Amino acid sequence: MDFNGSDTIPGPRAEDHLPQSTTAAAKIVIVGGFGVGKTTMVGSVSEIKPLTTEETMTQAGIGVDDNYGSETKTATTVAMDFGRIRITDEVVLYLFGTPGQERFWFLWEGLFEGALGAVVLVDTRRLEVSFEVMGRLEERGVPFVVAVNTFPDGPRYPLDDLRSALDLAPEIPIVECDARRRASSRDVLMTLMRFLHALALSNGLA
Repeated sequence: MDFNGSDTIPGPRAEDHLPQSTTAAAKIVIVGGFGVGKTTMVGSVSEIKPLTTEETMTQAGIGVDDNYGSETKTATTVAMDFGRIRITDEVVLYLFGTPGQERFWFLWEGLFEGALGAVVLVDTRRLEVSFEVMGRLEERGVPFVVAVNTFPDGPRYPLDDLRSALDLAPEIPIVECDARRRASSRDVLMTLMRFLHALALSNGLA
């Protein structure tokens, strides 16, 4: 299975049905804190109309949800986002975006079930949220890559500095992305697939 470049991903959005050539599917989870861009990433890269469970934010969340850096956000995911993308004619990825508010994190356990890997979206304005996110993945044994979503008003740091700040192991990929752009989001997914392929080779599973 070749994951050497994002050009293998079909460009135009596909119809809802899968082609007959599809032979394999994998579940990928998009995780991160509140407002880091998970719904945006799933929506930008999905070939089908994404399923979202966004609800209007209310006064009830004041003092409960940490919305620093997302003060203008008016809706939030309360269950999951769902999308789909083919990375080759044979392989399809099913994407599940998790809710970011901590009071909904209990839903993550079910979403992690059966996941081949995960993308951890990071906001440089709130790096501290990422530690618990990555810790939960490590506890479940879910391999992951880190994608730094580049918000216009967010501080920019060299990736090596961010790797050190996040205490990432050397083998875990970290990349910058713009979750609003389909090409950027699919490149993150290709980074994850190449990482998973390398893990499989190192474990003698490929």
